[in-house]
Amino acid sequence: MNIFNSSDFVIAALTRSDLRAIDNFSPTLRFFYQLTNNAQATNWLLWLTITGLAVLVYKLGFAKKLPILKSALIYLFLIVGCLFFTFLAIFLPIAEGLMVAALILIIYKIRLNRERKSGALNKSN
Repeated sequence: MNIFNSSDFVIAALTRSDLRAIDNFSPTLRFFYQLTNNAQATNWLLWLTITGLAVLVYKLGFAKKLPILKSALIYLFLIVGCLFFTFLAIFLPIAEGLMVAALILIIYKIRLNRERKSGALNKSN
């Protein structure tokens, strides 16, 4: 990669191998890279997306009422664990899988609430 450094900005000329590597990125990472053209910002956006989706999936599907300290510890480990998922998400569709899981859980919760309101389902389930 050719980099021309000026006093206020950096211009980067991408080579063919750089463009081929970008084509091999996961769709979400490719979208963020094309949006920002900055690798560091792209990685932070990917990590925030994965962390947000993982918290949403955990909250919708697995969270139980816990004391505040236990809950904070779980979220801390979830946030740190998302760093590993971010490394995997460079070439694998981790964010897309979390989006699908969140969508399925949202649909499930909406249907569950509708059935509870109509009285077709006991509140004990």
